[in-house]
Amino acid sequence: MLDGPLLADWLPVSVPALAFLVIAALTAGWVDAVVGGGGLIQLPALVIGVPKDIATPFILGTNKVSSFAGTLSASWVYLRRIRVQLVLLVPLVAGAFGGSAVGAALSRYVPRELLTPIVLVAVVIVALYTLFKPEMGLVHEPRHDERSAIVWRSALIGLSVGFYDGILGPGTGSFFVILLVAVLGYGFLQASVNAKIANLTTNLAAIIVYGVHGEILLVLAVAMAAGNMVGGFVGARMATRGGSRFVRIVFLVVLSILIVKLAWDTLVQFAPA
Repeated sequence: MLDGPLLADWLPVSVPALAFLVIAALTAGWVDAVVGGGGLIQLPALVIGVPKDIATPFILGTNKVSSFAGTLSASWVYLRRIRVQLVLLVPLVAGAFGGSAVGAALSRYVPRELLTPIVLVAVVIVALYTLFKPEMGLVHEPRHDERSAIVWRSALIGLSVGFYDGILGPGTGSFFVILLVAVLGYGFLQASVNAKIANLTTNLAAIIVYGVHGEILLVLAVAMAAGNMVGGFVGARMATRGGSRFVRIVFLVVLSILIVKLAWDTLVQFAPA
């Protein structure tokens, strides 16, 4: 925890820690708005900035509130500039909500050390797949015209990534983006729009679960949400101006950071005491 006296019982961090967390939330909001993966910044920042006697669910719940606000801000910018297809978005969001709610409910029972190596392998595959297909996602060319094909594919994407977000979380937006690009033929920019809205849904579902259990540091969450919203607004504007090529570059950078983090977590988990 960052040094300094705690501000109050309802805001259990020091002034330096609060400033650090708001800046981290702003940065995370920018990353999340462009391609997802802001949790790679915000969640570790919360672990550092919040007292160690605060239970993990409170950190996760606070993180979700801040992320929800930033994603809401980014989604508003995207929707003003880019059109979405309801035939894809509705089943994607429905699947994401259900998957996230189930994942969040099960997160306290599933050992994290079982999930991290699996996710690491998946992220490495995604990064290599994207790297060696330089033209993938640069042009928006939806592959499926049949309504039923779009519905069940997008619902399955929402359900699987939503479940992952609820139970673990880091890189959720990136998984939404790559699956929409690889499975449905969307451009990176168009995929990011739908990923933002789906991620908004998974965050809301998780917030409901954590909120019911009273596991949110509300005042801290609101302060970080303000920073995340600013970052989300700026990031979404930059993404819509830069297009799919800009989003692809940020996507690969975020995946690289995620690989390093997951590899480190895996080494720590399996290293001899």
